[in-house]
Amino acid sequence: MFHKSDGYAAIAFAFLLGCSGTDGSSPAGGGGASVGGSTGAGGTSSIGGAASGGLPNTGGVIGTGGAAVGGSATGGAPATGGARATGGALATGGAMPTGGSLATGGGPTTGGVAPAGGANATGGKASSGGAVSTGGAKATAGASATGGSSSAGGASGTTGCGMTNYPAPCSTSGSPCSIDVTTNGTVTTRQYYVKLPSNYNASQAYPVVFEFHYLGGSAEAIFSDNMYNVRPNFANAIYVIPQGLAGSDGNRGWPNTNNQDINFTKAMVSTLESNYCFDQTRIFSMGFSYGGMMSITIGCLMPDVFRAIGVESGFSIVYNCNPSHEIAVWQTQGDQDTTVTPANAQAARDTFVKVNHCGSTTQAVNPTPCVAYDNCDTGYPVTWCLIAGEGHALWNQSGPSIATFFKQF
Repeated sequence: MFHKSDGYAAIAFAFLLGCSGTDGSSPAGGGGASVGGSTGAGGTSSIGGAASGGLPNTGGVIGTGGAAVGGSATGGAPATGGARATGGALATGGAMPTGGSLATGGGPTTGGVAPAGGANATGGKASSGGAVSTGGAKATAGASATGGSSSAGGASGTTGCGMTNYPAPCSTSGSPCSIDVTTNGTVTTRQYYVKLPSNYNASQAYPVVFEFHYLGGSAEAIFSDNMYNVRPNFANAIYVIPQGLAGSDGNRGWPNTNNQDINFTKAMVSTLESNYCFDQTRIFSMGFSYGGMMSITIGCLMPDVFRAIGVESGFSIVYNCNPSHEIAVWQTQGDQDTTVTPANAQAARDTFVKVNHCGSTTQAVNPTPCVAYDNCDTGYPVTWCLIAGEGHALWNQSGPSIATFFKQF
């Protein structure tokens, strides 16, 4: 299990100069975010990364133009009332499992996102344990879902179903796939890996699991780590491992500047649809730390495409996240995490509790100490796991638990 070191100070993942608005733009950074008026400085990451700076405080409040120095924010007091202050930038440093420090640059974006490639049809919710598919879903050549049952009319396959000459996946570490992604008129070549199930059959519609790496990590690290230990427990699925863009300090992350990472995700979904057979109603996303934050971004901006997300130690970088559709959520958080605080993680959780129309009470579920919220919309559970004594680390139950959570749909 990955851990941070005992001396590790607070991270400041995600916010740039005033978080982006609904037009999908993202301002440039400058200055440091404050956490309740003060931030930590110094501290050593779990493997090689030094932390400096701090997280934005809860409620979206960011200090005005101040950098975190020596434990207190200079240059401006935090804004009140949830307003976006000017001058906030991503702080550098932060504990990542493999030598990563926080990347700088980039900011959250919001804005409407169209479903990619005719994903979930509207007009109905998925039944518990089934995928969404009622009326207008894209059917293909008798494709059937594997690894679980679909609701109302069967799996929604892709144009890649039935192909007898599908392309070889980019599933060897060091030899990624490449795709050109256009954002605001600028074309950027992005890279990712695809791992097909053993004995892949182009006449079966498989689930798809996107796995986003932590800040300062890489797609290769996730690939070599057996996909966050999810794949051994959910082998009959197609895995996609994207590569983040490097910030000014060389560390890769998912700031989604001008929707660059959402556009990348949509481009990958579209390319997969053309080449492989998968169930469009069973697309999932998960990740740790910044990868968890990217999965929350997907939950905020692409809930009509993705069926569920698994979040490990992440919070929302999307200003005023307001999902247009329910999405199932599994989320874990250490109660001693000073990188992503429990309060920030809980704020993201509460967004999905609200959009899924869950009640305020919970019931204990496996594994301990996880709880599931009561009375959520059918097929859209929210599971929350607060781990006592855990810092910014991958919980050893996360991989099997996320696999089990995804397989129910």
